[in-house]
Amino acid sequence: MREEVELAKAEIKESATRAGKAAGMLTGSGYAGHLVLLMGSLAAVFGLAHVVDLAWAALIVTGFWALLAAVLFVVGRKRLRTVSAKPERTVETLKEDAQWARNPTS
Repeated sequence: MREEVELAKAEIKESATRAGKAAGMLTGSGYAGHLVLLMGSLAAVFGLAHVVDLAWAALIVTGFWALLAAVLFVVGRKRLRTVSAKPERTVETLKEDAQWARNPTS
């Protein structure tokens, strides 16, 4: 029995180490993606600066990101309102279990 517990601990530790490394890689990926977005925005500003003044180009790119953020916020808030915090199926199953415990049929 003790050997099985030690084996389980070792497996859990190995899985946690792998998950930690994977989470670190995903975090690095997110940071790199943020830098890509930032540099791409700067490139867009300087590209638009050939057509309009630099300040207007910066305002246009900022307005684009503000519009995108607003749309994502509205859509996310709408979807969040449809989420129920109450685990409906679990509550129903527990009610059925309680009913069965009061009146077992077998």
